[in-house]
Amino acid sequence: MKRLFGVLAGFVMAALSLPGPIAAAELGDDGLHNAPWQRETFLDLREDLAEATAEGRRLMITIEQRGCIYCTRMYEQVFPEPEIDALLTDDFFVVQLNMFGDLEVTDFDGTTMGEKDMIRHWGINFTPTVLFYPKDVPADQAGMGAVAVNMPGAFGKWTTLNMMTWVLEEGYLGDENFQKYHARKVETQLQN
Repeated sequence: MKRLFGVLAGFVMAALSLPGPIAAAELGDDGLHNAPWQRETFLDLREDLAEATAEGRRLMITIEQRGCIYCTRMYEQVFPEPEIDALLTDDFFVVQLNMFGDLEVTDFDGTTMGEKDMIRHWGINFTPTVLFYPKDVPADQAGMGAVAVNMPGAFGKWTTLNMMTWVLEEGYLGDENFQKYHARKVETQLQN
């Protein structure tokens, strides 16, 4: 009997030592999630892109709103996954926008308006929406025209991880669309 308890205790200790999800983000006074990998900026997208590029990162904008259950799902179940948290921490420059916020945002073309007006101007209607930008945005492009990839909605671990990896690999410039890339990666991930 002692041996059985010893074996069970060993399994429990081993399970507790396995890497698991990182702690979820906390809610701020504005009702939006605060994560350590988010950047506080002046919300001038030209400056944010320049800073991201200087750091060797990719600019990523998350659009959220207070009470968004799908945003909560991303922050509690998907973003804390170790592989995704590592990408967010090491490879992305993440800026958060509030779908109904009033902070001034300056687009790549110099247009300035409040968050809610800019988001409406971009034609974004739900949260979460994640926008990934290319390394360089021409001066005549702005808004959704400047976006390399738009991830509308809450997705699970593998779709999110593969989307972030596809963006880092600049897959959007190649011939393999994301759906084919994702299917190929999932097949490999499930085998491991």
